[in-house]
Amino acid sequence: MTSLAVPATLQAASKPAAAAPPVFGPRIIIGLVGVLLAVLVSGLNEMVTKVALADIRGALAIGYDEGTWLVASYTATSVAAMAFAPWCSVTFSLRRFTLCAIALFTLLGVLSPLAPNYESLLLMRTLQGLAGGALPPMLMTVALRFLPANVKLYGLAGYALTATFGPGLGTPLAGLWTEYVSWRWTFWQIIAPSLLAMVAVAYGLPQDPLRLERLKQFNWRGLLLGFPAICMLVIGLLQGNRLDWFESALICWLLGGGALLLVLFMFNEWSQPVPFFKLQMLGIRNLSFALLTLAGVLVVLLAVIIIPSGYLAQVQGYRPIQTAPVMLLMAGPQLIALPLVAALCNVRWVDCRWVLGIGLSMLALSCIGGSQLTSVWIRDDFYALQLLQIFGQPMAVLPLLMLATGSISPVEGPYASAWFNTVKGLAAVVATGVLDALTTARLHFHSTMLVDRLGNSPLADSDTPGLAHRLHQQAVVLTSSDLYLCMAGVALALILLIFWLPTRVYPPRAPT
Repeated sequence: MTSLAVPATLQAASKPAAAAPPVFGPRIIIGLVGVLLAVLVSGLNEMVTKVALADIRGALAIGYDEGTWLVASYTATSVAAMAFAPWCSVTFSLRRFTLCAIALFTLLGVLSPLAPNYESLLLMRTLQGLAGGALPPMLMTVALRFLPANVKLYGLAGYALTATFGPGLGTPLAGLWTEYVSWRWTFWQIIAPSLLAMVAVAYGLPQDPLRLERLKQFNWRGLLLGFPAICMLVIGLLQGNRLDWFESALICWLLGGGALLLVLFMFNEWSQPVPFFKLQMLGIRNLSFALLTLAGVLVVLLAVIIIPSGYLAQVQGYRPIQTAPVMLLMAGPQLIALPLVAALCNVRWVDCRWVLGIGLSMLALSCIGGSQLTSVWIRDDFYALQLLQIFGQPMAVLPLLMLATGSISPVEGPYASAWFNTVKGLAAVVATGVLDALTTARLHFHSTMLVDRLGNSPLADSDTPGLAHRLHQQAVVLTSSDLYLCMAGVALALILLIFWLPTRVYPPRAPT
């Protein structure tokens, strides 16, 4: 496997004097932990406010539509920032850019619940998404740049926590703040960990020199095309289900215009000497496979959070705090499972493709088991399914990171980081849009079928108390089962790709 130490990234833009690489030690580890903490907090901020949105809307006296724009605007700028943050970190230095992003993210989090009106809150959430989205690429860059070869996979395992550990904490924390403290803490929860992350980053990461000369070669056309393209597509996907997709002129304009700008952006990147995205890298089989599979895996990982949460809320009437144990059983053990999977992949004779296949099989088995749910299932019935997720998730994510970074040269490292983080952000948005559309379609289908069967039954009595509620509950059950089966199909399809797309890669340096 090619060692992916990322020195001053994007060396093609300019060639500064080579600096001695920092010595790996406790300070670097502290800096890496600081960036990891900031990235986890950024992800939690989005998840918690999304889960607690009903309480936030009630406290601020805003409607459902306004609440969806708070989510969409934050996510749009967050995903867009992932594409362009690597360039900024090289120009303004990794340490300085990371500290500024954390500081802005924290300040806006403090001010958000104090906003005097909805418009100012929307503006602050949009800017906070921009700052929060700039952080995940920094985590991958730090792990690849500063960690020695034999522990590089453990750094990538830290990055994988953002896809496995972080999302599962959203529901428990939202339940904690809204039930026992205050809705404002869904925003303020970031303060203490963000300040701690800033101290760790300031102490642990070395200070690179400014490279402001890169501004002369800045890809302005790429920014003006790519940033609005990503924002329009994200907002269109998140608002599509609410506005009935292509029946809405706004959605047609957002998705159509965003797709056109994205195509122009890609044409521009192909010919740029220093692009934000190096399209030629898609010819690397392992990288293309990792990006495609990552998108599918994230759809499944998001589904195994949304489906049980939605079922328990709509059928059993659970609040987020009551759903929390199901999510914690899946998320908590990731802190142990991910290092163990990293140690397994770091053994030279272990083929990470087989690890990936086993992980996807566990995800598929969990979803097949979930498809058997009935209206009598309660929280405890989901525990066995979540146990399969404990090792299934890290075994499905970490090998993808290994495949993505193991077949490229060091100079291409920042380009790979931009691809991986942007695809990761877009995949989560696509997953949300797809799940919303599937849920609505199947819920309408099952509701119609149940009403038709009831109407054709000679024993049916439309005046039965609670009949409409019971029909809706049964439609939710059948819809949840369908979604689980769809996710199992996605996982099985991804397993089939392993047999012909990726090639074998080895750990940077196998332990002896």
